[in-house]
Amino acid sequence: MAGYEHLYIVTYDIRDTKRWRRVFRLMKGYGDWLQLSVFQCRLNRKRHAELIALLDGIIHHSEDHILIMDIGPAESVKPQVVSLGKNFETVEKQVVIV
Repeated sequence: MAGYEHLYIVTYDIRDTKRWRRVFRLMKGYGDWLQLSVFQCRLNRKRHAELIALLDGIIHHSEDHILIMDIGPAESVKPQVVSLGKNFETVEKQVVIV
């Protein structure tokens, strides 16, 4: 079950520029950048928990806000998205060779 992945949309409003950059760099390692503070991520439970822990250590809880929306199982979810301008495509599973 460790390989079972869900599709997530992560949005954030970070008040401090330095913290915003840290969150942005972190998110680039977990998903695809869609817009300024919006990422699409394909994560299993372990990576999801890891991401939450890392984000929790960066933000100031009284000033910042992060939303992590679970869209559903990555293999079967068919998001209903209205996209004006650039096309929206869901993240595809990719093989990583180490």
